[in-house]
Amino acid sequence: MTQVTNKASPQALQPNDVPVLLKRMLQAQVIGPIHAEMVAALGKDKADALLDAAIQKAAIAEGRSFAAAAPEGKPSMAHFQKLYELWSRNGALEIDLIAATDSSFDFDVTRCRYAETYKEMGLGHIGHLMSCNRDGTFCQGYDPNIVLERKETIMSGSRRCTFRYRAKEIA
Repeated sequence: MTQVTNKASPQALQPNDVPVLLKRMLQAQVIGPIHAEMVAALGKDKADALLDAAIQKAAIAEGRSFAAAAPEGKPSMAHFQKLYELWSRNGALEIDLIAATDSSFDFDVTRCRYAETYKEMGLGHIGHLMSCNRDGTFCQGYDPNIVLERKETIMSGSRRCTFRYRAKEIA
């Protein structure tokens, strides 16, 4: 009898090897039913608050991980801007770049496949909790001096998402 072994080490596949859109879709397949059970047991407001808190903690931890992987372990606006390639991979986001400087990163998302995917899965009502709320919270872990101002999202029904990242002035 021939024995089949998996020769791939745990290090062979890295989290960034999986497109983020696929990662979020797989997470949503688990989160959706859990959220539904929490709504039944606790009510919508409490379930949404719990989900929001858990995902924000995960986003902060993910931000810290990316900060540690930044060149020389020093997060920067330039490195942060390059990270958006991960979230945009495979057409997940269509972006109109407005400005990318050492202290700002401004763009509009004109197509968001995250929003489309959540809606197709019947989870559009919690899509903002699973993805949109991560965007600014991620910065808290990556570099708390980078802040996001966003007034519109496709997830909430707007035609675009307005991303305006700023590096705070450090005294």
